[in-house]
Amino acid sequence: MAAAAEEPLFLRACRGEPVERTPLWVMRQAGRYLPEYREVREKTTFLGLCKTPELAAEVTFQPIRRYNLDAAIIFSDILVPVEAMGVQLDFNPAPVLATKVRTEADVDRLIVPDPVKSMGYVMESIRIFRSGMPKTPLIGFAGAPFTLMAYLVEGGGSKSYSQAKQFCYEHPKVARKLLEKLSETISAHLIAQVEAGCQAVQIFDSWAGHLSKDDYLTFGLTPTLRIIEALKKKNVPIIVFAKGAHAALPELSQSGADVLGVDWTTPLDLARQLTGDRVVLQGNLDPSVLLGPIENIQTQVQRILNEAQGGKGHVFNLGHGILPETKPEHMGALVEAVKRLGVRRVPA
Repeated sequence: MAAAAEEPLFLRACRGEPVERTPLWVMRQAGRYLPEYREVREKTTFLGLCKTPELAAEVTFQPIRRYNLDAAIIFSDILVPVEAMGVQLDFNPAPVLATKVRTEADVDRLIVPDPVKSMGYVMESIRIFRSGMPKTPLIGFAGAPFTLMAYLVEGGGSKSYSQAKQFCYEHPKVARKLLEKLSETISAHLIAQVEAGCQAVQIFDSWAGHLSKDDYLTFGLTPTLRIIEALKKKNVPIIVFAKGAHAALPELSQSGADVLGVDWTTPLDLARQLTGDRVVLQGNLDPSVLLGPIENIQTQVQRILNEAQGGKGHVFNLGHGILPETKPEHMGALVEAVKRLGVRRVPA
């Protein structure tokens, strides 16, 4: 047990190993709710922040310094690889892509970039963080193929992603070709992040919930499986967060991922039943709970911890990214509650 305790809590939990308490990190934990983040952000554009390793590492440090969370996630954006593939990207403040992918010729023009040459600033941010906080596990990340395809086809965000879905229905072969190219790009990007120092990775399929189960299995999970397979040789925990894809939890639990992120609309005890307790679960506090009174934050934390009991393992997180209007002290209350109430998972 002493030897195991040397391994960080978060990494042990991701592997379903015994832990002293439930570990905690939060999606978008480096963000606008923190005054120290806003101070750094005022110095540059959002993309400028992503592409300046010293600044990206600094904002990655910030929530760890303030809250002593159990893991950090490198500051970047899921659309960075899309820009590296040859599509001009801007944020105004939401992402805007200069060109839309609508034909096979458009797909053919996209390149599969060398991640070190085209996104080396991400790897340098990782090295700076690992040098500065070597004891804090660092998570690398990327967007899943369908989510990135949705941005490429729509040219930005959307309420329904109907054009992306139409593209899949009308041009399924071209859609699969695009998804394969995205899988290759994302795999290389995540492997480069691991080689630079990340000790776990998360794949964000933010728009998976816009698909039916059948469409998700075809256009969402299938290309994601290629990424998981490519990452397996790196022997780091793989987290998949397919927001809204509740119906596909049984299939996701057999994807090879070590951890499945669950959004706040599916209770963790139900998710455990759907996954057959094959994987560790991550989640799943509604981010809006942090906007309410601290007493309710504590109550909801206890509820989620109760739902997670008896499963293979649990990493506490929000069910999506922390909201910019969250008060820093409410985030602090969340951390305190999880650390105080977190389920002990130690050998009998």
